[in-house]
Amino acid sequence: MSSEQILEVEIPEGIEVTLTEDSSLIVKGPLGEVRKRFNDPRAALSKGETSIVIRSRSQRKKSAAMVNTYRAHLRNMFQGVNQGFTYEMQIVYSHFPMRVNVKGGEVLIQNFLGERSPRKATIFEGVDVKVQNERVILKGIDKEKVGQSAANIERATKIKRKDPRVFQDGIYIVGGAR
Repeated sequence: MSSEQILEVEIPEGIEVTLTEDSSLIVKGPLGEVRKRFNDPRAALSKGETSIVIRSRSQRKKSAAMVNTYRAHLRNMFQGVNQGFTYEMQIVYSHFPMRVNVKGGEVLIQNFLGERSPRKATIFEGVDVKVQNERVILKGIDKEKVGQSAANIERATKIKRKDPRVFQDGIYIVGGAR
């Protein structure tokens, strides 16, 4: 068994962090605000003056793993409110030219494999989507929302019951979170 783990994550300059009663962490920075609830029973958060202290509640390996998961979430939140995240996607077609439009909280993919009805992908709130020629660019401050929105677009163009070596049409992630 491993010993109890305590990690201290420094709060970068220009970022304001608030820890609420229900274990929610609110991180405010130059680009906006990200809120996330940390309520796993294996780890606890506490706020110091210049850092966040993450403490495992037991001496088991899974508690230590949860401490490292919390640290990764904190770093992503700090990076998000400072620089934001960008995903790039490539529109690929060889059979039928598809049209991709952003309408409200959805991306509409028209004429995909010659289909009459458009395919739709949900975009989360706080994610900006732009279509530029054969590229789709997603930007936002919450890494989870931006990544899930990109995955929704990719999943909307999944081809079923056709040979994937021949039908490679779709919208694919080519540039991960930057």
